[in-house]
Amino acid sequence: MTMYKVLFLDIDGTLVTPDNRIEESTKEAVSQVQDKGIEVFLATGRPLHEIDELASQLNIRSFIGYNGANAVYKGEDIFQEPLEPSLINRYLTIVAEHKHDAVLYTNKENVFTNLEAPVIQKFIEMFHFHKNEAYGPEFNRDVLGITLINLKPEDVPLYESEAGIHLSQVNVEGLRHSYDVIRDKINKGYGIQMLLKYLNIPKESAIAFGDGMNDKEMLQAVGESFAMGNGHPDIFQYAKHKTTDVSNSGIYNGLKTLGLVK
Repeated sequence: MTMYKVLFLDIDGTLVTPDNRIEESTKEAVSQVQDKGIEVFLATGRPLHEIDELASQLNIRSFIGYNGANAVYKGEDIFQEPLEPSLINRYLTIVAEHKHDAVLYTNKENVFTNLEAPVIQKFIEMFHFHKNEAYGPEFNRDVLGITLINLKPEDVPLYESEAGIHLSQVNVEGLRHSYDVIRDKINKGYGIQMLLKYLNIPKESAIAFGDGMNDKEMLQAVGESFAMGNGHPDIFQYAKHKTTDVSNSGIYNGLKTLGLVK
């Protein structure tokens, strides 16, 4: 019986290719580890209300969403960690002053500061978002995550002046002007630590795959960590292993090195 009990998979650039496919080798790899009794989680910056179709393709019912702010195990909510409304207000002020855009994620909808902007329409199209709303102050509570859009690299410090907050560039071609807001204390790594404690699973029995800088803490929170070949240049130092690209059986090849797939 395998010593591994749980597998965490990032979505964009890890599970899903740039043309929005899941490779057949990836589907087969996930199926094989599930047959071994390993619980597979999708661990993503995406809102959980937008990944049902992806999850159903792989028979997955366990998730870390919103970059670690919400965890679900076999359909049961384990925890939610909303952002402080005062932080949201400060960020929205900066967004307005500098002509940036933003999307606030609740557990039900994606709330955009400017639904009509072409850059927003491209963002929605690339992530296949469906539950979209225009911003209003009533949405300031229960926000689990934020993505800032239309930023230049020199704009990042405007938001990182907040203590305990850093931005992570979205590692998706065509959206490099977008940045996820990451809390130092609440991130994918935090979500994994909370789940491993809840499930009474040691770190050494957990595996994770990621490609972006929002996966840094996740890769450090498990025993076996894999950075995708297409990963952000700075992510490889945080992973124990490097595998092939998302479009070249990266997940399958990584799991094969552990003897978990044939």
